[in-house]
Amino acid sequence: MQPYDFVYYSGVRAYFNGEWGKAAELLEKSILAKESLLRVRRKCHDDCVSAGKEALDKLGKFTRFTFSVCVQEKKAECLRFCTGRSVTLTGQLPVSSDIEYEFSSRNPYNFLQVTYYKLEKYQKAASAAHTFFIANPSHLEMRNNIEKYRRMEGVTQEDFQDREIGSEKHWVLYDAAIRSETSSDWVQAAEMWKACVNETLRQTEECRVQCEVAPQVLPEDRGVGTADGVFQKAAALSLSLLACRQYCVTQVAMRPGRISAHEDFLPSQLEHLHIAQFKAGDISGAVQTLRTLLLFYPSDKDSLDNLQLYSETLGGATETQGTQPHQEIVSYISHSLQEKKLLYFGMESLDFNFIDPDLWTPEDVVPEPLRDSWRAEKEKLNEKMKAGPQQEEVDDSGPVPQVGVTIAMDDELLNGTNRVVLDGVMTEKECERILHLANAAGSAGDGYKGRRSPHTPHETFEGLTVLRAAKLAQDGLLNQTDARLLYELGERVRTLLRSYFRSPSELFVSFTHLVCRSAVAGDQEGRLDLSHPVHVDNCLLEPDTRQCWREQPAFIHRDLSAVLYLNNNFDGGDLFFTSRDAKTVTARVKPGCGRLVGFSSGPVNPHGVTAVTGGRRCALALWFTKEKLYRDMEREEAEALWDLGKPAKKDEEEEGKTAGNARSQARQ
Repeated sequence: MQPYDFVYYSGVRAYFNGEWGKAAELLEKSILAKESLLRVRRKCHDDCVSAGKEALDKLGKFTRFTFSVCVQEKKAECLRFCTGRSVTLTGQLPVSSDIEYEFSSRNPYNFLQVTYYKLEKYQKAASAAHTFFIANPSHLEMRNNIEKYRRMEGVTQEDFQDREIGSEKHWVLYDAAIRSETSSDWVQAAEMWKACVNETLRQTEECRVQCEVAPQVLPEDRGVGTADGVFQKAAALSLSLLACRQYCVTQVAMRPGRISAHEDFLPSQLEHLHIAQFKAGDISGAVQTLRTLLLFYPSDKDSLDNLQLYSETLGGATETQGTQPHQEIVSYISHSLQEKKLLYFGMESLDFNFIDPDLWTPEDVVPEPLRDSWRAEKEKLNEKMKAGPQQEEVDDSGPVPQVGVTIAMDDELLNGTNRVVLDGVMTEKECERILHLANAAGSAGDGYKGRRSPHTPHETFEGLTVLRAAKLAQDGLLNQTDARLLYELGERVRTLLRSYFRSPSELFVSFTHLVCRSAVAGDQEGRLDLSHPVHVDNCLLEPDTRQCWREQPAFIHRDLSAVLYLNNNFDGGDLFFTSRDAKTVTARVKPGCGRLVGFSSGPVNPHGVTAVTGGRRCALALWFTKEKLYRDMEREEAEALWDLGKPAKKDEEEEGKTAGNARSQARQ
């Protein structure tokens, strides 16, 4: 087996020389060589550990104790010999940090997708592009490449496979568990969470084994040539191995494409598992999981209260064999704490650097002189976790499923978080049809109370809802096809944004509003106000303190917001994003037919609309929610009208209800 770094560099050289066949062969070989090396190391580890146990089992207790150090030395020799049978001497050396980064960022697949494209092997190119994109979701060029592959003849959805899925099975299970929770399938959720915990433990153990069998980079030589220097270097090498094992927690908790790991990954899974088991009626399983969770946080009040409640429910039978903590996690925590004690000793006595990746580490493990700095670091991590929901409101971005739709701007170009601009969502003909609908049926004022404009006296405002359009079409006052198109555009936008933002749960349309803003002639001179002031869609923005309060009257159920533009023949009317001070503009978007702006509805995306100083600006405003309770019931009423073919009811009571519903949706 040749060194995979050498094979990779050879493939890259062939790539830049335009030798596409050779480049594809070498790049594939480098990926295979790395995978094979990991398998060889793991097998050698298992074989050598097994041989060492057999030797120890043949010895008496006293001899076992005195002979154990020798066995450890033999184990290291065994690993070198075993690995050497399959891997060249150079292949056993540690690779550079540059190579580690290339493979961790999946750059070989970046080269491969171009190589296969040049070789006209488009299915393989699509697979390589998708695999690279999973770990690089903000790579705009690769997004566009993937959309091109989707439109190619012979390329199917099945070709977009993640070739690195083997090392991400725990994330597949994690997402499946979240989906089961969202649909309240608690039995399935419990099974998925249990499988996720087991796979996370397996992946962590695999990482820890690789730390042990992979060659460690020698610590820096500090110019000490004495015996003390040799001792310090040997100690630093041993501590580096322990630190490598500890950091496996972070490595396994790092989802591809993210820049930070999921904090408290394993304990958080146990919390989910406990809740799912309880709701599924598996009380014994819930007790066992809760007792396991208490191994991490033994003084957690909620967990202790729940355990007491279970004890009363089961008549005190929470100490039975079937409710004892999971032994794999007991062993995992025991080994981890032993390593932490040695690492903290190294920090205190040997000037070794180590940052504990776990939030659950008990204080008594840390030496007294280090506790103040340790507490401060732990507090930072806790604050980071608390801020997490505001920083990550929507899952990271993915592909766009509609032919002809392209990503014009992403997070990087929009200088923010959870933002995207898509072009080509509507055709020119569709824009004309919806504009005609607005001209024919748009209600003067805000569409509900007849106000000239809900935001500024310098513009008029016209609104139309899906239900009103359906009723007017039912009465023959509007084109039925155009009214249905207004409804269908909501579904189109929902599909696009759910795919792009990879929403892990179902996404429902919360409200749809066709809006036209027109500049009042002769009333624009010296104008300083906005067409729509800076605001956040699901919380009340307080610019002075930069806080955003998720409370009424804000629409706290909103998760995603969108604006689908219909025209650009007007002056002003740009959408803009700001920081939380509501003053610092971070990005601007020019409207145009078929252009869609999508963004998360929370505090990371304060936004407003500049003054419309000439002409008429029309757009479809949409909001989406993950909570079924807050779905747009008017859309269902419109569906019922079309499905049943019944004339719209016109009694005053129903009209009052409709107006009330619309007003409740439109208050801002």
